[in-house]
Amino acid sequence: MCHDPLLPEAVARAVADYRSLRDAHGVTWGEPPLSYVTQARATVFLDLRHRFWDPALRLLAARHPGLSAGELEDRLGEVDVDLVVRDALGDEVADNLPALRLTPSGAALEAAGRVLLDGVPFRTALLLDSRTDEPVEVVVDGVRHEVPPRGAEIVEVTGEVTVDGRPVDLSPLARRAGAAALRLRAGFPCRWSVTGANGQGWYPEGAPPKVDAHGRPYFHGDDLVVAVPAEPLTVTVTRGMEYTSAETEVTPAQGGETLVELTPERLYDAASRGWYGGDLHVHLNWMGEEPAAPDLAAAAQHGEDLHVLNLVAGNVAAERVYDAEALAHWAGRDLPWSDDRHLARWGVEYRNDLVGHATAFGLRAAPERRHSGFLGTADWPPNAVALEELRALGGVTGYGHPFHTPFGDDDPPGVVLSRGRNCSAREIVADAALGLVDCLDVLNHSSVAATAAVYRRLVGAGNRLAVTAGTDAVLSFCRRGTASSPPGWERVYAYVGGPLTAESYAEALLLGRTFATSGPWLELTVDGHGPGDTLDLTAGARVEITVSSVGPEVESLEIRTADGVLAQGPPGRLAASLVVGEPTYVVAVATGGPHPRAFHPSGAYAHTSPVYLDVAGEHVAREADVRWCLAWLERLTEILREHGTFETEEQLADHLHLYDRARAVYRGRLPA
Repeated sequence: MCHDPLLPEAVARAVADYRSLRDAHGVTWGEPPLSYVTQARATVFLDLRHRFWDPALRLLAARHPGLSAGELEDRLGEVDVDLVVRDALGDEVADNLPALRLTPSGAALEAAGRVLLDGVPFRTALLLDSRTDEPVEVVVDGVRHEVPPRGAEIVEVTGEVTVDGRPVDLSPLARRAGAAALRLRAGFPCRWSVTGANGQGWYPEGAPPKVDAHGRPYFHGDDLVVAVPAEPLTVTVTRGMEYTSAETEVTPAQGGETLVELTPERLYDAASRGWYGGDLHVHLNWMGEEPAAPDLAAAAQHGEDLHVLNLVAGNVAAERVYDAEALAHWAGRDLPWSDDRHLARWGVEYRNDLVGHATAFGLRAAPERRHSGFLGTADWPPNAVALEELRALGGVTGYGHPFHTPFGDDDPPGVVLSRGRNCSAREIVADAALGLVDCLDVLNHSSVAATAAVYRRLVGAGNRLAVTAGTDAVLSFCRRGTASSPPGWERVYAYVGGPLTAESYAEALLLGRTFATSGPWLELTVDGHGPGDTLDLTAGARVEITVSSVGPEVESLEIRTADGVLAQGPPGRLAASLVVGEPTYVVAVATGGPHPRAFHPSGAYAHTSPVYLDVAGEHVAREADVRWCLAWLERLTEILREHGTFETEEQLADHLHLYDRARAVYRGRLPA
């Protein structure tokens, strides 16, 4: 029996278990209905134009008219998902969800219309949308469904549908086409899209039908054969953010194989400069339509030319930790598809929805602690205890998808600390002061602007944190916006200088030699020094600052210090002089609006770690930022008392003691 190095026995059993969970429970795999579990089920049918939150909150507000917006958000897990999907779509029809409108005058089928190759079985989800004041009986493949007045239900259909005993003509759902084949060749692994005139994607056999945040179908590899209809098709190829895309039109001959040779061009080559880009927060399995095996991660990493991939094991809403078997098998070792330009490791996401989700890269062994506060268990111990364990195991620690609420540089902490459990990185203000966290995913799938604002406050208050990036991409999702987009759609570039290893990359992160980006190359120098460096100056010294960018999505460059924006200008190059009167830092920021290369809905963004400007041996500790952090800890104490779950007073006291220790550090940074 041949041993597959990418699929050890324990990992194979786990993937089989996930498939059984998917078959029994659908996309949620039977997880308890927390808000993001409920959202996951809805968003496989919704794109970025059709939001889950607004219709979900409207439905809850109608049911609970006296609750505040925050209280309604805390109850999102109880919403009727099928109704949310119906209300979010309105009169539009999703390409993967035809709608059967049930009206007083009869049933009407609306569909985008799919193409099926001869011999391929038919199956689709179907939205039963009642627009009547009476219940309607719908029989789908022999199974009876009673749709309530003005109700909705999503079902699977393979053959027959009747409404009140009358058959429904299903021919608009799909049409048959003669089969052809494309052979796709670039000369190295790439990301491919093959689409028909109706936008439908075509995939190699066995590839999951993945769709990115722009609604583009995609898969990875090279020299691939794809069964397609003998009709006009568009083939697009790219390879992550360091490449442009190339596109061609082709009409393959029925019954034959047509070769398409297409190669993307490089936009920049980071590794040739000693910089390596990584995604520090990627899940192999975490609910979804198609449980994923490690070979899918290997294909994605090489197809995106992603230098560093940190796969993380983590729970969703209960005790099960997905991919714990893979973590146990590979902890401390490079994954089998690693080479001199591509490094893959297993890490972990430690999750508590009240005080934040922490991640670790470069672990030597699997940690004992994986989560707290789920299924009514105590929010204890503080994340700091888990961070200490991860540090002891060699991990570089950070917080993922940190802040979700829009938040500006001048806003008080209460703006982002406005409600109960929402997965925000709340404890980071304490952990940073105590030296327990190394970095922050300023580039993430949540609010990048809010996270950047908090990051600059933390750095201005005297904390040394590296800017990093973690997409929270989930390889087991096929259609869920940024979660189903390819790993590495945001990256943290770290200056390694020499060979790429887990140790050299971790050291570069710890030294803060980084910038994080959604695509643009961003370079910062201060008197020739880059991010992570410290210049010890005398008061009145002048420094010269230069920023440069590469990438068509950049619209504006900024140079920022602890006091705010120093200079702003168009893309390409920006320079400024600074006379240093007191300790500060310098960072560069690149921004741009929505762009095909940017998967985040807010558009393009890049942010460097600081160059620190010490004065006479004193490090930056801006009084306004220190007091802001102290105010944060006061508000966080209130949140713990109001929303925390604790079995004893001592458990709460452990959190409060942690905050007291952090307060002492911050107060020690205030002027005497």
